[in-house]
Amino acid sequence: MIAVLHTGDAERGLLWQAQFAEHLPEVQFRCSGDAGALKDVRYLVAWTLDAGLIASLPSLEVVFSIGAGVDQLDMSMVPPGVRVVRMIESGITTTMAEYVAMAALALHRDLPFYLAQQRAGLWSPQPVLLCSERSIGVMGLGELGQASLEKLRALGFRTLGWSRSGANIEGTRCFAGQGELGAFLGQSQILVNLLPLTDDTRGFLCRDLFDRLPQGAGLINVARGGHLIEADLLDALASGQLRHAVLDVADPEPLPEGHPFHSHPAIMLTPHVAGVTRRETAVHALIANVRRAMAGEPMHGEVDRSRGY
Repeated sequence: MIAVLHTGDAERGLLWQAQFAEHLPEVQFRCSGDAGALKDVRYLVAWTLDAGLIASLPSLEVVFSIGAGVDQLDMSMVPPGVRVVRMIESGITTTMAEYVAMAALALHRDLPFYLAQQRAGLWSPQPVLLCSERSIGVMGLGELGQASLEKLRALGFRTLGWSRSGANIEGTRCFAGQGELGAFLGQSQILVNLLPLTDDTRGFLCRDLFDRLPQGAGLINVARGGHLIEADLLDALASGQLRHAVLDVADPEPLPEGHPFHSHPAIMLTPHVAGVTRRETAVHALIANVRRAMAGEPMHGEVDRSRGY
């Protein structure tokens, strides 16, 4: 018997159990409340990990993250021989690209400014630029970054991309590594963060980075709250180095009552909804990856544990 063990949302687990029964009946899909014989579990589907559960799975081969990232998983709990796979599925990719396009247009057309003007009873039209007159830089050129860039190009924005190792993306000027980061930032009038959260990128959105952007730039953070030094963002907004920010992530989540981001006139804040794992589509990506694992084939989204993504 080969088994998958699902932890977390019970409704999602029951939906996925039915899909496995229909499309991959040779694999038994179990929910955490009905785990059965744990020695049969080769694949664990989880958002976070429990050390006691991991220790009780002697046949564990793969941990599948329910989300597009794996930074929420405590890798120290995962035995060295166990593979870790992040979720790559059409629902996350589509919703993230749509959100980035929405946020970019909002900053491009000064929506945070006009919302603050509305609340204050003021009427102050600002100069209007075409999308083709605005440069947007995306940090992180994986699946989500490339889908977002495609949406932004379709709107007419000039697009730039940056990652540690670089990429070749048609219609986007790409930069690689620390040596080209300054040139990338200096041209990014709106900066989108889609980097994975690792020890190297924690606190990456900081005063030094903001100072290298054009004055009055906009920031969109749709990756993780741990990328951002909050005090540096508030200082950059106060000085005018940054004009506006759209934040879909925070640290912690939710932010505590009274946090300055809640009421800041230059910040648009949403509750981690940019890229959403859709139950109806994600299960098919999971089934396809389980098939690959059983066949000894490479899985989509497999994480290099030495790099953390």
